[in-house]
Amino acid sequence: MNIDFSKNTDGLIPAVIQDAETGKVLMLGYMNAEAYEKTIRENIVTFFSRSKQRLWTKGETSTNFLQVKEMLVDCDGDTLLIKVHPAGPTCHTGADTCFDEVNQGKGLFLNYLQRIIRDRKQNPTEKSYTSSLFKKGVNKIAQKVGEEAVELVIEAKDDNADLFKGEAADLLYHYLILLEQKNIDLDEVIAVLQQRHTK
Repeated sequence: MNIDFSKNTDGLIPAVIQDAETGKVLMLGYMNAEAYEKTIRENIVTFFSRSKQRLWTKGETSTNFLQVKEMLVDCDGDTLLIKVHPAGPTCHTGADTCFDEVNQGKGLFLNYLQRIIRDRKQNPTEKSYTSSLFKKGVNKIAQKVGEEAVELVIEAKDDNADLFKGEAADLLYHYLILLEQKNIDLDEVIAVLQQRHTK
């Protein structure tokens, strides 16, 4: 990445830390070139601490390390966005984030899954179960959604949480396939829910 550490006289650039799964902003830190290189090398976020005047790996005391999943640089080359998997609460106060927000919800994964499903439709392969459903058409996909819904209802009557979650996942997956077959984005359905919520 083309990063300009020389824009500030202290050689530091801000690094926004975001949970890769939830999308929550966890904290803001600063990096110099050495901290950046250490982060790249170890795949664990290291900052330059302005108070300690040294490199500081987040979690070196608490063991709540920030494992790097993706790093992006902004259009000016002087700010980093680092997507991570946190090993525990990020803030030294024990809060999930330094902004005292609760860090939960993995809904962003549905957007990722939707992109995978779309790719299977646009670039079908013989080995892909999803591609095979698209090849069979909307009737077969709708039938699978119905079958998975019935199986979920049956599991709901028992007390096996793992089987119930498995059926719920199957239903959700096939529902996303049906949406893609109908050329409807998940965000459009969410917008309907949001509109109803405001009424």
